Amino acid sequence: MEQQERRLGLWEKYLTLWVALCIGAGIGLGRMWPGAAEALGNFTVAEISIPVAILLFLMIYPIMVQIPFTDIVKAAKSPKPILTTLMVNWAIKPFTMAFFAWLFLGVVFSGHLTPEAAEQYRAGMILLGVAPCTAMVLMWSYLARGNMGHTLVMTAINSLSMVLLYAPLAGVLLGLSGISIPWGTVAFSVAVYIGLPLVLGYFTRKLVIQRKGLAWFQDRLIPSLRSVSILALLTTLIVLFSLQGDVITQLPAAVGMISVGIFVNILFVFALTYLIARRIKLSYEDASPTAIIAGSNHFEVAVAVAVTVFGVGSGAVLATVVGILTEVPFMLLLVWLCKKTRRFFPAANPTRLAEPARRS
Repeated sequence: MEQQERRLGLWEKYLTLWVALCIGAGIGLGRMWPGAAEALGNFTVAEISIPVAILLFLMIYPIMVQIPFTDIVKAAKSPKPILTTLMVNWAIKPFTMAFFAWLFLGVVFSGHLTPEAAEQYRAGMILLGVAPCTAMVLMWSYLARGNMGHTLVMTAINSLSMVLLYAPLAGVLLGLSGISIPWGTVAFSVAVYIGLPLVLGYFTRKLVIQRKGLAWFQDRLIPSLRSVSILALLTTLIVLFSLQGDVITQLPAAVGMISVGIFVNILFVFALTYLIARRIKLSYEDASPTAIIAGSNHFEVAVAVAVTVFGVGSGAVLATVVGILTEVPFMLLLVWLCKKTRRFFPAANPTRLAEPARRS
């Protein structure tokens, strides 16, 4: 058991290196075999890549197995982190994204873009900013040692609130009418990323503990599931960059300019949420996922809306694709920031929430 923990610690310690290698491998594979990448990219349901959906399921299911149902119930009864996340996701982040999109694309980089291109890229960034948190935040919260019950509850609430708020808010910020929520994308992502892993995780945990005992569950099953989750994350990177990484080599300047605005908004919203969490005296285990959720985006919904409203070859779609490519590196930075600032927050009651490392 101790050997497994040391190996996992070494793996996580150099996770940034593995991520960089996987990004490079994905871009290289996409360039070497563009036909294969195109075939994978065309295998979609409701604008969601099926290969990516399978990998995200393999990433999230092992995490769901480790969440005691009591943690979910307790998280649902904690109003502070829930209200904080909702406020930031719907009353702050969309507007700050619109501001930074205008600032960087319309002012800072205006000499390098045509007005039409800047407007298209800005629209794509706004569509990203209005779409709160993907299910991948379960992975980021897990790596940050956050409250997984809270993360799961907020991911579900964000998915439900998006049904009501996404279209009208995006319409206001873009000055457009007739924007509709991509129901199929939302429903499919909720089912595959939240519903199915949650149900299977709950029954897996229950049956394994009943038949094998808690010690076997913690010492034998959980370490294996951790490896599956991390490998799924890295494989997801390879697939994403093989599917979309060609935009980096074809339009590196545009990708860089869009990335700056997205990155600054993520850092700003993350820092603001973190400060609010500290002000209202949240524990680190609640503060870290609250801030991470605020920084993340539901890129599948943003891509689906951009394709519907602006067309598949538009600059708006390009901006949402940049959101896909930058999601993992940017969010891993937030995980690192959380770990480095942990001492500024009180710890949760250990009987209420155990760290993932202690669960195994």
